[in-house]
Amino acid sequence: MKRVTVWHDGTCPLCQREIAMRRRLDKRGAITFVDVAGGGTCPVSRAEMLARFHAREDGGPLLSGAAAFAAMWRAVPALRPLGEMARNRLILSGLKRLYLGFLRVRPRLQRWLARREART
Repeated sequence: MKRVTVWHDGTCPLCQREIAMRRRLDKRGAITFVDVAGGGTCPVSRAEMLARFHAREDGGPLLSGAAAFAAMWRAVPALRPLGEMARNRLILSGLKRLYLGFLRVRPRLQRWLARREART
């Protein structure tokens, strides 16, 4: 079984939802989640870790962005086909473009979710 370490921003409402969903899907416990904002150890600077999503498969190289999501998907049987497809450089290239687009709107989504959660 492949093991994946995922670093995330535990203060980000988007990240909290994403990680909660992955924890529910990770029935085998293949993913170790590290909350960077909560003081978890980082393989690179904390600022860099908080700016983008990071993961590492089985002690391999540190991955970021779309490649990190693909690594996390490969650890979850239900999502493994998506992660395997992302090994194709054309597919990964498209996912990278989507991720960069997401990073541009992420601050607005975070503010919107924070306001929404504050009302409930």
